[in-house]
Order: sequence, then C-alpha cells, then structure tokens
Amino acid sequence: MIGFLRRSGIAGAVACLTLAWVSSAVGQKAGGVLRVFQYDSPASLSIHEEALNSAQNPAMAIFNNLVIFDQHERQNRFDTIIPDLAANWSWNPNMTTLTFQLRDTVNWHDGKPFSAADVKCTWDLLLGRGSGKLRANPRKAWYRNLENVTVGSGTVTFHLKRPQPAFIALLASGYSPVYPCHVSPEEMRRHPIGTVPFKFVSYKPNESINLVRNEQYWKVGRPYLEGIEWKIIPNRATAILAFRAGQFDLTFPFGISVPLMKDVQRDEPDVSCSLQPANQSTNLIVNRDAPPFNNPEIRRAMALAIDRKSFVDILGEGEGDIGGTMQPPPEGVWGMPAKMLQLLPGYGPDIKKNRAEARKIMERAGYGPDKRLPVKVSVRNTRPFAIPPPS
Repeated sequence: MIGFLRRSGIAGAVACLTLAWVSSAVGQKAGGVLRVFQYDSPASLSIHEEALNSAQNPAMAIFNNLVIFDQHERQNRFDTIIPDLAANWSWNPNMTTLTFQLRDTVNWHDGKPFSAADVKCTWDLLLGRGSGKLRANPRKAWYRNLENVTVGSGTVTFHLKRPQPAFIALLASGYSPVYPCHVSPEEMRRHPIGTVPFKFVSYKPNESINLVRNEQYWKVGRPYLEGIEWKIIPNRATAILAFRAGQFDLTFPFGISVPLMKDVQRDEPDVSCSLQPANQSTNLIVNRDAPPFNNPEIRRAMALAIDRKSFVDILGEGEGDIGGTMQPPPEGVWGMPAKMLQLLPGYGPDIKKNRAEARKIMERAGYGPDKRLPVKVSVRNTRPFAIPPPS
C-alpha cells in the first residue's frame, strides 16, 4: 500500500499458505510449529516502544489486550470488539469514563497474577507518569485525551477529558497490550513477559524470533500450536524462494508483491494464495517544521503532483484502492467516501490539471526549471522501502 503526506494510496495485501496448513487450520488440529518469514529485524519486541509491525506481528502472540478486534471477522468494527483480559466493559452516560471488569484467573508467564494494577501501570507508562521510562513512545498522541486511570475491586477505569466513544477502538488495536508492573521497560525490550498462549524464547537480531506454547494459558484448550518460528529475511525474492522450497508455512502478509504471487501461483500447485484489501501503508511524511516545507502551499503542491493511480498500476499491477488515512469503503468502515476524497489536493482524477496547479504554486514560491527544490529523504532499510543505489 502506498501513501503520501499522511494520506494512504493503494490498499492490498498478498499472502500465500501451503494447502497442508489450510486443512490443518480448518480442522484446528493441535501440534506442530508454524514457520513464518519476517521482513525486518525490530529494535526490540516491546510493542509500546516500537512503531512498526515488524515488532507487533511476532510480539502480539506474547501479549493480551484488555479488548481486541475479533480475529475471525474480516472487518474491524465497533461491534467486532470482544473481551480479552477484560470480561466486560461499560461507559458512563456522557462517554467520558470507560470501566472494565477484569478476569481474575490470569497469570503472567513468570507465574505472577495479573491485576488491575498492571493496567494502570501500563497506561501511566504511556502517559509518562510511571516509575519506569519508555525509550520511545510512538503512540503517545493516542492518549492525549486520557486524564488518568484508576483501579477498583477487579476493575480499571479510563477517565477521559472529553467524550471519545472511539477510544475503545484504540485499546483493541494490536499496538495496545497490557504490560506487567513488576517487569521494567528495559527488561521488556530484551525478554518480554506476557499472558498469552506463547512465551518468548529467543530473539537473535537479523536471524530469528522464537516463541513456545504456554502450557498454563488461561484460555482452555489453547493454543493449538507448539510454537512459532519467525525467520528474518529482508529480501523478498529470497524469502519467497525459501517458501517455495518448503522452509516456511506462511508468508508475511505484506512481504510479497503481486508479481511474486503470480509466480508462486503458476509454479506451486500445493500453495493457496489470496489478494485481500488491507490498510497497510508505505508513507511519505513531510517534515513541516523544516523550510520550505513549513509553507503549506509547498506541501499542497507536493500533494497535487503525485499521480496515485500510476502507483497503483505500476507497483500493484492495478490491484489497489486509493484512499485517505483510513482504509476506503466498502472494506473499510471509517474510510473517507470517494466523493469527499476527490476534494482533497491531488486526489481529483485530472492529473494534468493537478500538476499545472502545482507548477503555478512552485513558480510563485520561486522554484522552476532553473531552481529545483532540494529534498533530503530518510527511508527505512527494508526491501519494500529502500531506494536502489544509482546505476
């Protein structure tokens, strides 16, 4: 998925699964180790300190949320939010306090009991009020409306500064796990402790992440798997060759391109591949504090100059949708309608008109063929994002 100026572009995810795993998943047969490749080596497995899904994807199997979107539903909506560490929840009439009744039979992986204090410690940490300190806090802005968190007898209450009915959707995100009070942020980076079906075993940067079944998991009969092995392979083509050689059971959902998917479909009859809508984005984010990009007209010109349809056609071979920040309808619930989207700079269908307007803006700002706008670019060093060296 390609996005620009904090507005996403194409939406789509490709995943391939061996048919042996398809039949196993349908029958929910216990046993075995799931082998998956991972496209990047995260700085740590502390979800609250990492901004990217390279940490979230493997680490979600270590942690629980208070609530979570039902993973059996294809679409995230308010009515698909289900209990996790919380047994139930309720709002006050003006939607400024959200109270959770917590489960009382949950233990952390080290055997210590889970309690409401752990929830308060987690969000005090995110608000910068805890005894420990996060090295990074990429989702701090999510909780600007959170006044404080209080605990009761088996309950925890989030107090908001103003009504925010959508607050519970933030708590249902994969980036919102509960951390244990008795484990420091530093320890969580190196050896995360959670409550979910898999325990952390090892993480070797640029090599692998290994998880093992939690025999004392509080959900009876879970997990089905004995473990999960993530092999870190930055190069897409190398990873797909390993998948085709039988070294992996499942591809990383956003680690395979449409051309690679077609190659696998053509040559591997025992593999099932699907292309599904997703809200995964590759973003171009402008530093609006650095001149001349602190000028909103310059940023407008940049937005007008981008041909989003060409990105869909070239990078995704036509498989994608142009959307705003949220996934566009009908797959997305909160996405901007197409008619409204086309009113945004650069999203109208007339590319020539958009670019003509962009050139006029740049000319007024003193730029043109004889004076180019210099741009410094910082990019993640992973295959989907890396800029190839000049030939």
